[in-house]
Amino acid sequence: MAEFTMELNDEQKEVRDWLHGFAADVIRPAAAEWDEREETPWPVIQEAAKVGIYSLDFYAQQYFDPTGLGIPMAMEELFWGDAGIALSIVGTGLAAVGVLANGTEEQIGTWIPQMYGDASDVKVAAFCSSEPDAGSDVGSMRTRAVYDEAKDEWVLNGTKTWATNGGIANVHVVVAVVDAELGSKGHASFIIPPNTPGLSQGQKFKKHGIRASHTAEVILDNVRVPGSCLLGGKEKLDARLARAREKAKKGGERVKNAAMATFEASRPAVGAMAVGTARAAYEVALEYAQTREQFGRPIIDNQGVAFQLADMRTSIDAARLLVWRASWMAINGRPFTAAEGSMSKLFASETAKKVTAQAIQILGGNGYTREYPVERMHRDSAIYTIFEGTSEIQRLVIARTLAGMPIR
Repeated sequence: MAEFTMELNDEQKEVRDWLHGFAADVIRPAAAEWDEREETPWPVIQEAAKVGIYSLDFYAQQYFDPTGLGIPMAMEELFWGDAGIALSIVGTGLAAVGVLANGTEEQIGTWIPQMYGDASDVKVAAFCSSEPDAGSDVGSMRTRAVYDEAKDEWVLNGTKTWATNGGIANVHVVVAVVDAELGSKGHASFIIPPNTPGLSQGQKFKKHGIRASHTAEVILDNVRVPGSCLLGGKEKLDARLARAREKAKKGGERVKNAAMATFEASRPAVGAMAVGTARAAYEVALEYAQTREQFGRPIIDNQGVAFQLADMRTSIDAARLLVWRASWMAINGRPFTAAEGSMSKLFASETAKKVTAQAIQILGGNGYTREYPVERMHRDSAIYTIFEGTSEIQRLVIARTLAGMPIR
């Protein structure tokens, strides 16, 4: 087990500096353009693929870093560059986590490479869980998967929403209900291979922020996939459902469902994204406060501004420490006995919203214009308190964990 540390080793520092250079030289100069265009920044993703950032190998190296700091360090640097473009680069990772968390070794080896493609033919993937009537309440999911035993195929019907890369993905990972009586315990995850008949893109959303990231509905109309596309396999699913039914008869112990497994693994990473955006806004505000003069002196000499910057930096560092702790715990198999994963996501996301708003205030009228990036950063930061569990849901998870109550 790796010791928890607040100091990156030499190899991690080298990777961090490399990512920071890519974010500064490639992502940030393109940020305003793709935010305005509200389109997937394919040229930037391709550049990331060329240098090895958008690849299975890079993601795996960071994911399996024994300190747990590889992923949060990478997320912070990329999202420091720009949240919308960075999400387009890392969005495939959520689908990959879904496969890693629930799939067999064969499924991992078969499908994750197809999610990324290569530098000459870049692909993306989508994780599809939320529905129009089932966001935080995953127990209300309506998408159904029915097993056709004669053909060894699963038939999926339903509509997914808020799917990053939804409809444009090469591979979709879809969470569906296989036993409605078990609620969220009766869910399973499925791979939808490329060009599968019946899968189509629905509405593409025009968003307040992260506008360079494609977000859309995914419609499943009698989508048939081979039995091998059930993540984990049918034998494992049948055993899990049998245990859930038995426990339901005895009073209902907590059973982790497929979507929850994915979100638990990714929440500290979302916290790191928020830290990156907050840090970017803080740095802009700090530089502005040091160079902007009013009444014959830099505005940082004014206590009202200086104290804001002090609070911003303190909150950012505290958020990073919560993220790193949760990431270290996760990779080392430490249980989240106090919902430390949700704590990290909650505090970091709230910090990003607050810090970006403070940055606009420090820049004054300039901060409210698109001539400066803090306006975009503030719009982008709003998503962190919403996706992969709202702040309200994080507080609920933390509270129920502390009380020893089941999380449904």
